[in-house]
Amino acid sequence: MLFYKNASVQIIILFITIIIFTQNTFAEIGKETGFEIPRYVSLKTNDANIRVGPSKKYPIVLKYTKKNFPLKVLEEYEEWRRVEDLEKNSGWIHKSLITGKRTGIILSDEKNVKLLNTLDGNIIGEIGKRNIVYLEKCKINWCLVSLGNFNGWIDKKYIWGVKQNEIIKISFLQRFEDLYWKSVNLLYGIQRGF
Repeated sequence: MLFYKNASVQIIILFITIIIFTQNTFAEIGKETGFEIPRYVSLKTNDANIRVGPSKKYPIVLKYTKKNFPLKVLEEYEEWRRVEDLEKNSGWIHKSLITGKRTGIILSDEKNVKLLNTLDGNIIGEIGKRNIVYLEKCKINWCLVSLGNFNGWIDKKYIWGVKQNEIIKISFLQRFEDLYWKSVNLLYGIQRGF
């Protein structure tokens, strides 16, 4: 009987180990940084050149002139990162020109995207297409974004610069914050109904 229990425990441990290692093997790791590839970064400056290859000897194919513009890192080679933008333009950029600060670009077939006070909450504003926003935190389908002095939640499908199921800076207390805002929205709806 003891052997049977030990074998069951060993099988469970083996199964859990396989799950953990197979999840990690799907993510490619950068040779230079050890960070996941692909990953999103943003520009540090208003003047950044994209080159054909990983050296200043290669010709410039594209110049970015917007600080905080998001890019996707596809490859690493020494001090250089091969990146891609939302238009699928790609090339090499020096690592000193990018930062891990998370930004995104608003994409939509509509003119503007609704900004909500909480997930599925009340509309508190709109953000225009092609605006660059800061990604303050993201859940599976929603991101809290900021633009200037405004912040609110938008559906992740309207943002280029974040992976589909990526979670960014969500704390344990987020559930309580969500519950608070749902209560506020419910009370506001009841108050408007009278």
